[in-house]
Amino acid sequence: MGIDPERTPVVVGVGQAIEREAVVGVLDLAERAVRAAAQDAPGLLERSQRLSFVVPSFSRASRRPASELAEQIGLGGIACEVSTAGGNSPQWLMNRACAEIAAGRLETTLLVGAEATRSLRLAEPGADFLRVAAVDTGPEAGPDDPVVGTPLHGLLEPPEIKARLIRPADLYPVFESAMAARAGAKPADWRRHLAGFLSRGSQVAAGNPFAWFREPLSPDAIATPGPDNRLTAEPYTKRMNSFAQVDLGSALLVTTLARASALGLRDHCVFPWAGATNLDVAPARRPDLAASPAIRAAARATFEAAGVGLDDVDYLDLYSCFPIAVEVGAAEIGLALDDRRGLTQTGGMSFFGGPGNNYTSHGIAAVVLRLRERGRLGYVSGNGGYLSKHSIGLYAAAPREAGSAFVLADTSKAQAEIEAAARRVTLEAEGRARVDGSSVIYGRDGSVEAAPIIATLEDGRRVVARAEDERLAGCAGRFLVGETVEIRGASPPTYR
Repeated sequence: MGIDPERTPVVVGVGQAIEREAVVGVLDLAERAVRAAAQDAPGLLERSQRLSFVVPSFSRASRRPASELAEQIGLGGIACEVSTAGGNSPQWLMNRACAEIAAGRLETTLLVGAEATRSLRLAEPGADFLRVAAVDTGPEAGPDDPVVGTPLHGLLEPPEIKARLIRPADLYPVFESAMAARAGAKPADWRRHLAGFLSRGSQVAAGNPFAWFREPLSPDAIATPGPDNRLTAEPYTKRMNSFAQVDLGSALLVTTLARASALGLRDHCVFPWAGATNLDVAPARRPDLAASPAIRAAARATFEAAGVGLDDVDYLDLYSCFPIAVEVGAAEIGLALDDRRGLTQTGGMSFFGGPGNNYTSHGIAAVVLRLRERGRLGYVSGNGGYLSKHSIGLYAAAPREAGSAFVLADTSKAQAEIEAAARRVTLEAEGRARVDGSSVIYGRDGSVEAAPIIATLEDGRRVVARAEDERLAGCAGRFLVGETVEIRGASPPTYR
């Protein structure tokens, strides 16, 4: 049985925008990206039935960015919505849109997002962009855009919050220490290991006109601490962190094969084949800090739904906010870090830039453009929170030969198993504990500011603790994974 063009979803319009000089707003960048996508797919934008806006995470925006953008681009009156926070949101929105098209409930939709963090910093030098909230535009501006997407509940729980292990730049290195310990590596050696695949990412960014940093860097330039590349949290240097101070926007037009063909756009079509989403439990509850059963489950379900395997994929873009996200994302699908295909099509978030919740839209755009040129399949992963929410998508240069045009895999059984395996945690403890993950957080002057750990008590409960002041200096340059420490107190517990 052949495919049904009326129910075969295709990505047919791709647009990206970047601003390096002028001060711009989120909607300015979003409109530029939409105009570029409309030029890429003439005649399609005006047929959009819905506008899904990936909520800005760092940039000032109203509570109804989708509605305001729709009015700005002449689409007032269409259905508008905004996503929940999380870097998996673009792929989640894509999966849902494709499932609705395959079910005959939707024909044409616009997915768009933008961040203007560079402009925010220029306009408001004292602003803490990690704490920027949406602007309350008041009732006269109209109702808030409805919110859709994966939940925020459970990303962090009281143990992490009480121990002030909240910033991604502090918590991801704790996961990294568990991965390094598995390899028996010390921080300095592990930095050099990480710099290998990051350097290859910088080379990809050098050829991407929308990448923020377009100078290829050697592994030494990434791994070696220095005045312009300080240690941030063991084992990461500044160049290993996602770079959020960017002005970037993207837009994707998705429709049916029938509509694209009617508009003469068949040669522009890339076909989403399958997708899935799973959630990991809060960090301290994870049995293995250097693993993601949610990525494993979502990826497995996606490949099985599409009837293909990793060897069939030509292009990959793994979510790359921090090195551990790439390592775990690769390990869970059986991908080597030095795979000849590469791990990114954008350059990765350290060099392409990490535009908040919207990076994965750029990853999808890059894979779509590659598949238009050549190749069979592309794999995209999106991660939200703290390696918490994971959405996976498989894209192809041609439609599937048989079966449903797109499959949104059912991963509910795997999700229940993930939640059932969660570890018990406690907010207060006294006694010995074995360290499962650790980091050392450095100030700009190189001094040790904190040394958080996630550890397992002798009764099996997990605890999140911070080093007592007199122990801080001795933590510099070390991983504590595998060591036994003495936990005491509450709010938060400390260790010595």
